[in-house]
Amino acid sequence: MLSSRKALVYTTLAAGLGLASAAFAANPAGFYLGAGVGESDLRGDGYGNGYTDYTGYHDRQTAWKLIAGVRPIAPLGVELEYLDFGSVNRNSNYYYGGNYFNGYDSDAKAGVLFGVGYLPLPLPFLDVYGKAGVARLESRVTNSSNQCAPPLECVPPAASRSTNWTSNFAYGVGVQTKWFGLAVRAEYERISASGGDPDALTVSATWTF
Repeated sequence: MLSSRKALVYTTLAAGLGLASAAFAANPAGFYLGAGVGESDLRGDGYGNGYTDYTGYHDRQTAWKLIAGVRPIAPLGVELEYLDFGSVNRNSNYYYGGNYFNGYDSDAKAGVLFGVGYLPLPLPFLDVYGKAGVARLESRVTNSSNQCAPPLECVPPAASRSTNWTSNFAYGVGVQTKWFGLAVRAEYERISASGGDPDALTVSATWTF
């Protein structure tokens, strides 16, 4: 027979675990919003046409994102993201055909529609998931150059910009812990794109309504 004190402790623990489980599992089908920040890895293979050349790069930058999603059933959900991978700034400093090229800026951002699949874990406060979908990726490169006529001085620098929109496969994995409507997650996401695949490792918070 259990003592009255032990019985009270066990009853309290059981009630607490039951309440926690209910809180963790509450509203799995709810609509949620969130935001995150982390580190991106921007890659570029480079290109050249004589006047707007830029070399390949591989830089880590600050990334941020906005999240909207819904989880209609426990193992499946849908998310819409806006993901900004940041910007790369490079100095090229070379002379070609009467132009002195100072450098370029390159940035990437995307809107992504993900399908999300959750592992059936026996832990109501923890989710491990994978995601796959389609990204609308915007890649921009801005070159800065001075027009020169040696031995005269160069005129003030001029900028030329090229913008490229592509639809690409996107995928990722993540883990999140949740309490009532609040969830904190860590995710890795990547977009398969010609010329270099941008990716990001982020930490986010979401709130389920």
